[in-house]
Amino acid sequence: MSEYFRPLVQHGAARPEGAQPLAGGALWFTHLQALSREGAPRIVRAADLPRQVLARLSRPRPPLLDLDMDRPRIMGILNTTPDSFSDGGVHHRPEAALAAARAMIAAGAAIVDIGGESTRPGASPVAEAEEIARTRPVIAALANETATPLSIDTRNAAVAAAALDAGAHLVNDVSGLTHDPGLAPLCAARGVPVCVMHAQGDPQTMQANPRYDDVLLDVYDFLETRIAALERSGIPRARIVADPGIGFGKTQRHNLALLQNISLFHGLGCAILLGASRKGFIGAIGKEPRADARIPGSLAVGLAALAQGVQILRVHDVAATAQAVRLWQAVW
Repeated sequence: MSEYFRPLVQHGAARPEGAQPLAGGALWFTHLQALSREGAPRIVRAADLPRQVLARLSRPRPPLLDLDMDRPRIMGILNTTPDSFSDGGVHHRPEAALAAARAMIAAGAAIVDIGGESTRPGASPVAEAEEIARTRPVIAALANETATPLSIDTRNAAVAAAALDAGAHLVNDVSGLTHDPGLAPLCAARGVPVCVMHAQGDPQTMQANPRYDDVLLDVYDFLETRIAALERSGIPRARIVADPGIGFGKTQRHNLALLQNISLFHGLGCAILLGASRKGFIGAIGKEPRADARIPGSLAVGLAALAQGVQILRVHDVAATAQAVRLWQAVW
């Protein structure tokens, strides 16, 4: 792809002639920033875009797990690990995990994402049997008591299979389904949606010295390549969510570049998920060393992403996020 098109997103009922809906939602655009590896950025009119490019940017995203994607959705993070960077392992015991999940659902989580392997910078891999032991009982218990969709956060096919058997509905893989060659065929065979995230390196080494030619375009190309590969493996684009992978092999400068230009990823034709909650760059910029005290910064980043049309916010603090989103919707 020689040029990449980032919608300059706007909002409001007063729309000029020729305004195009962004991903079928309430936001819209009339112009875009055309980006290239060879030349300087330039501004182009939506009316001058190739038809197929405009269609990807403007057409409604299909429902995900029966959830319409024309409004913001909240995915609650449930770490069943003893070494989570954000909550210190307070949900490691099944009883605590279930209580937390119930509270998230009551507060407005549309999806609960359950993970049994820490992927914080420097984390070591977890044996599959241990990952299953941490996640399967929680998923099975939740599946028996709620209709809220459940996601398994894993890189491993065996863990995903156990989670799907227990009642999970979506597979969220921080490796973009590259870590385990059996995962994509499993998801295709089960007919479940997947979230494809970009990461440079693995959790043990990803923050050592991340480098890119152009972080925005490099991440876009990775996601487009992975989505095309998953389509060939039998997972249609309609069942794929894209995540640029904030904090996974990125410096603060890389994270900010992705957040400032995240509307570019609508060109993938998929719903976009943002997982920036409580991350290190929020602490650095917001001057808050404690991860569990980064709610204000996390909300600021999440609302900025919604203003660029991001459909799903993956967060630790569901109640605070739900309140902020309700006010954001009321004002906008």
